[in-house]
Amino acid sequence: MLPIRKTEFTLVIGATFALAVSACSRNSDTVRPKGTDESLAPLGREIAWLGDLHQPEGVKYDPDQDVFFISNMVGYGSDHDHNGYIVEVSAGNLANSKVFAENGKAGTVLDAPKGMTLHGDTLWVCDIDVLRGFNRKTGMPVANIDLRPLGAVLLNDVTIGGDGAIYITDTGILMTDKGVIHTGPDRIFTVKDGKPAVFASGDELGRPNGIVWDKEQKRLIVVSFDPFHSDVYSIAADRSRRSLASGNGKFDGVEPLGRGRFLVASWNDSSVRVVGAGYNRRVASNIIGPADIGFDTKRNRLAVPVGLLNQMQLWQMPADISN
Repeated sequence: MLPIRKTEFTLVIGATFALAVSACSRNSDTVRPKGTDESLAPLGREIAWLGDLHQPEGVKYDPDQDVFFISNMVGYGSDHDHNGYIVEVSAGNLANSKVFAENGKAGTVLDAPKGMTLHGDTLWVCDIDVLRGFNRKTGMPVANIDLRPLGAVLLNDVTIGGDGAIYITDTGILMTDKGVIHTGPDRIFTVKDGKPAVFASGDELGRPNGIVWDKEQKRLIVVSFDPFHSDVYSIAADRSRRSLASGNGKFDGVEPLGRGRFLVASWNDSSVRVVGAGYNRRVASNIIGPADIGFDTKRNRLAVPVGLLNQMQLWQMPADISN
């Protein structure tokens, strides 16, 4: 069993923090380059990291409270071990951190929390085969939506669609002491009026991982975790799919930037990239297994959970990346 120290956090800020922030306006690299030249330096720069986490898997930025929520699995991602917890961190000061929700406290149940999304005052959290809801201000549990009757294997990420329904990816994998095992089926669930159902299913989903609603073009965006060929694809209201970008395998988290562009975490080249609308460029690199990323829209900062290092990295993005 891994040691659990949930009330102590380590903040390390590089000596170039101030330079990193001020250099954004002088950096000749912008999001305009569309090529895939890997010799180009990443557009972003790491400025800080938060340590002493425990297999952090997901980060969600709450713009109203100006905080990050970080989900921690504390063990293998498929274990119903009652060890999970979520941390709340000030986006402007990572040293200001606290436990937001913890298994066994105030009626909370958390096994291995992963992707998250916000809807009103509720933080929805994927937890293996149950979708759990928490009041985003108090951390109190407010809902549990059980997807076990539908055969959920590994709920990975969640978003709110334009119709107000909840959409949840099921990557169809087991995260065990023997490694990641794909059992299938690959699916996307939906929850409408509290009732879960299968929205899409099949190998063509490519082990769906990250999911987000593209409000500009009114469509779902999904990234696939297939180990050899990964896609960023859209799903329209009629459930038709369209590939927007591809990679060499294991796309994880996704965040929208607007104008058809998305930030995508990529395991196979240890990077986070801006892709879509002709773009394919690294914004962060040398990250071992970047998971479900978050994006601070106030400061143009990318938050990357790195489970193998038990930390969340913070990268400063160029000023024009979200324009």
